[in-house]
Amino acid sequence: MSTNHGQGEGVSMDMQRRVKRLQDIVLALLILILTLPVLVVAALLVRIQLGSPILFTQERTGQWQLPIRIFKIRTMSDERDAAGDLLPDGLRCGPVGRTLRRLSIDELPQLINVLRGDLSLVGPRPLLPRYDAWYDDRERRRFDMRPGITGLAQVHGRNSVVWDRRLALDVRYVEQWNLWLDLRILAATVSMVLTGRGVAVDPSAEMLDLDKERELKCAST
Repeated sequence: MSTNHGQGEGVSMDMQRRVKRLQDIVLALLILILTLPVLVVAALLVRIQLGSPILFTQERTGQWQLPIRIFKIRTMSDERDAAGDLLPDGLRCGPVGRTLRRLSIDELPQLINVLRGDLSLVGPRPLLPRYDAWYDDRERRRFDMRPGITGLAQVHGRNSVVWDRRLALDVRYVEQWNLWLDLRILAATVSMVLTGRGVAVDPSAEMLDLDKERELKCAST
């Protein structure tokens, strides 16, 4: 009987994953259609303030630790200091960029990634490839599911959550995932976007990057 029960759970989980993917496609298309006027206005503002390109792509690590490229609306200039290094994000992000970030409008092009299958609406946020060497074995469980535009860590504080807790929340999501959890996270995300809670224009000014933080920890032990 236990074998049949396990097979039933497997079928149920497989069905939930199929529903999740269908839900991603339907909602991504719907949101893209509804926000098209917003995207057009955002693109015009970025073109006027920052010039071309309007979109930029960035490599991140996706499911099974495979590389993906995500799309975002550009929110920062390419201004550099006298040494030729890029200025901090906070200095390169003007009024338009700050507004786009605060309202998460810059994230909307990632709906294209959802339609392509690179991302899900909900899942662990895809992070930079240079962080790959710094996860412990348990934290690598975050790669067992398709990454998301939003996730459990994001609705618990977005950029204000320290790395250890953020990655622990990613693992908790993978281990406890179900469709109901996704719906709760989506609802919480809408609330956060509308209130602008937890958004940091320059996250690196508030906390170290993951690789730098863990490199310091290793050096101090």
